[in-house]
Amino acid sequence: MNRLPKLAALALALCAYAGTGAAQVTTPNPILFVTQFPVPNDFAAIGSVFANHRADVSTVGRGGDLYIRYGNGTLRNLTREAGFGEAGEWQLANAIAVRDPAVHWSGTRALFSMTIGAPPAQYQYTTEFWQLYEVTGLGLGETAVITKVPNQPANAHNVMGTYASDGQIIFVSDRPHNGQQHLYPQHDEYESTPTPTGLWKLNPANGTLRLLQHSPSGSFDPIIDSFGRVLFTRWDHLQRDQQNEDPNNEPGTFNYTSEAPGSTPTASRAEVFPEPRIAVQGSGVEGFTINHFFPWQIRQDGTEEETLNHLGRHELHTYFNHSFSADPNLADFVAEISGRNNPRAAFNFLQLTENPSLPGEYFAIDAPEFNTHAAGQIIRMNAGPSVNPANVIVDYITHPDTEGTTPTPNHSGHYRNPLMLSNGLLIAAHATAQGMSGNAGTRANPDAIYKFRLRTLSTQANTFQGANLALTTGLSRTVRYWDPDVQVNYTGEFWELSPVEVVARTAPAVPAHPIPAPEQTAFTQRNVSPAAFQEYLRQQNLAVVVMRDVTTRDVLDRQQPFNLRVPAGRQTPLNPTGTVYDIGHMQFFQGDLIRGIGGMANPTAGRRVLAQHMHEAAALAGNGTNPGGPTASVPIASDGSVAAYVPAGRAMTWQTTAPNGTPVVRERFWITFQPGEVRACDGCHGVNVQSQSGQPASQQVSQAFLDLLQRWNNEVGILFSNGFE
Repeated sequence: MNRLPKLAALALALCAYAGTGAAQVTTPNPILFVTQFPVPNDFAAIGSVFANHRADVSTVGRGGDLYIRYGNGTLRNLTREAGFGEAGEWQLANAIAVRDPAVHWSGTRALFSMTIGAPPAQYQYTTEFWQLYEVTGLGLGETAVITKVPNQPANAHNVMGTYASDGQIIFVSDRPHNGQQHLYPQHDEYESTPTPTGLWKLNPANGTLRLLQHSPSGSFDPIIDSFGRVLFTRWDHLQRDQQNEDPNNEPGTFNYTSEAPGSTPTASRAEVFPEPRIAVQGSGVEGFTINHFFPWQIRQDGTEEETLNHLGRHELHTYFNHSFSADPNLADFVAEISGRNNPRAAFNFLQLTENPSLPGEYFAIDAPEFNTHAAGQIIRMNAGPSVNPANVIVDYITHPDTEGTTPTPNHSGHYRNPLMLSNGLLIAAHATAQGMSGNAGTRANPDAIYKFRLRTLSTQANTFQGANLALTTGLSRTVRYWDPDVQVNYTGEFWELSPVEVVARTAPAVPAHPIPAPEQTAFTQRNVSPAAFQEYLRQQNLAVVVMRDVTTRDVLDRQQPFNLRVPAGRQTPLNPTGTVYDIGHMQFFQGDLIRGIGGMANPTAGRRVLAQHMHEAAALAGNGTNPGGPTASVPIASDGSVAAYVPAGRAMTWQTTAPNGTPVVRERFWITFQPGEVRACDGCHGVNVQSQSGQPASQQVSQAFLDLLQRWNNEVGILFSNGFE
């Protein structure tokens, strides 16, 4: 039983007010937030940038609660009031930790995640999971009731839930992408640390569960913005395995034969995509690394995954290198001389939120990936759906020094969980510490250097904003628990994190999603019913990707080849200067969980994603043979277009190759497609305003897509369409 008797719960609720009198700040609506045991560790712990989803006591302490703060500062401890948690100092079987509140559109209920339980004694290891819960009774004078969300994945960490427009729940989970438990946990592409597998959507009423987005290194903090888009932070790290570079293989990396149950370890450590992290001498290919946390978007059905408004490294970063050392046309990207419009760089976008009064204005945290508990500088940008990425400008709300860990007179501490209230008041979780996080105490008696409190922000003497008034007078507890080897003892304030405003809002309509005009024209010209074609794709668990002209690249992108030519076909630009690259094929790769670590004899549980040549049978059969092309490739049509079947529900990537199969232009991100999706893009790299040849984004009707539709009609289309209709 995890619930306290009702009378005891009410008594504890009254006690929860003690020492928490009204603060100086009045807010227009109540604020829901959580308290967290202040864990000093910042690697794969509750406050970390990545791998923050696990529930063991070494990564998230026990004793935190879900609170609501009313406009005048009055507080209610909702979890204690509803009978959850240990009332005394010892955190044992009924101990809890809570996280990630999100308010329903009605303003009358909210989601959050909670884990229940802790080791009962020293050296006794227990397994707990974060699970989704819903709380009602948020009004002053009401009684809190907390219920577990039904039909969610069991034996998985389910966190960061939010309500979709239709009331279903979109959340982050570490459930294996295909549900096969032998793949658990998925490892990230950097430290081979357990990571969430992506975004999921649950209908609690009937248990329908869908993977909206498969993320090899993790996705975080989804929200539904005013335009009905799902926005989230994704860890982009599509590079080769750094754990595989030791010539003596001290990490013990190896490849399994496949993802399938019963797959076995092999002596192979081979990788096929992308190019090596460190340049191979004499190859002419530069080394490639990528590591950032960018804002991404999908539709609420999981389709149309891309970086927010197609923002990328060229619009946001300061520097990255070029791909081929022998081509003088190519150059490292340097923001100051690139000619882009955005004058202020941002490396990471964490804990994204939207201004409720200014749709399309987003706040986020730019923080280092270690040593600050995902706290740093508050940044802002306007990126509504109609804003071209070339025109997105990053604004610095707090001083740039707050992003790092070097103390300066302008450093006002570190910030996380920015929240603009409906009256224009900006609040955030704030720690006064300017340097790195750490433990000023011991393992048994921890004292985290960072001490997060919810505070308002106001303009400082240096014209940037900084922390001002606290929203509470501090929430302190004495707790003890086994970690489990050592008894942890703590008396002091708990962190105050993850504020959300409790207010009713109209659920945004899901925007219409017509097939783009060029692709609709192709359907018409080939007399193919889009509905029938997409239903066929759904039944085969396939999607189709259409690239209208892969000979074009955005004007800012001079890091990969842009003088591109299809032999006996399109060439862009028409009168190139310097090296011209012939491209004949588009080669596809799928993210397979086949990389193990820890040695073949006794491997660590779980798998890392590796890019492998696309091998899903239905996709290969649909694409047919490509004589002379590399494995898992389709030909590039004479007009520069590409169309191909790809597996749905799995991270995918690709590259153009020369006629002999040599890679030319590589995709730098993973993309997931949904069953039945027909996904069109103008080229690689997509054009924002103009291409290298001064042209706008391609709107041509793809010859490759026309050919694919014709093949479908000839092979299965007529019979399938008759049955479908």
